Amino acid sequence: IREFFNRAASDEEHFPSSIDPRIYHVKLVPEHLGDLNGKRVADLGCGKGRFARLMKERNPQASVVALDLAEAMLRYVDPNIHKVAATLTGLPLATGSCDGAYATESLEHAIDIETAVAELCRIVKPGGKIVIIDKDAAAWGRLETPEWERWFGRKEMEGLLKRHCKQVSSKPISYWEDVAPDGLFLAWTATR
Repeated sequence: IREFFNRAASDEEHFPSSIDPRIYHVKLVPEHLGDLNGKRVADLGCGKGRFARLMKERNPQASVVALDLAEAMLRYVDPNIHKVAATLTGLPLATGSCDGAYATESLEHAIDIETAVAELCRIVKPGGKIVIIDKDAAAWGRLETPEWERWFGRKEMEGLLKRHCKQVSSKPISYWEDVAPDGLFLAWTATR
């Protein structure tokens, strides 16, 4: 998987280093996480750091940590953001060291989803916020996917989050802010 994403780093068309602000993910993540100035947030599976860059721009006094498996992807991350090469199942951050964490279309690439969700929750302090955006298992087959990729059912991910979080909710979302959800994406929000 690391090799795949290290190669993919040179593919700007499918793995862009910037993000269109009309993409609903761009609105949902900061909306749920709230004001992060003076706080620490982790972008798990950050790719080229396009969400991390937005979080830092919107919260200049925040400490943003961008983690990704692929070192080649991390080369694109803004120098004002702390970058770390790591797997989603073994995050090198202390327990409760973050005020928030998010994973946008990255958990689908984790080898062990249960452990990845536990790790995501472990690094967030009690009362901290979590956002996961990924593809709905009910839509499997709509896109060409690598053999290791896994999509999630709404209740499945809610159940994994409820093991660690006091409040969990989910909803279907659209990729674009001004388009009704078409069943491809789900968003899970939680409070640790």
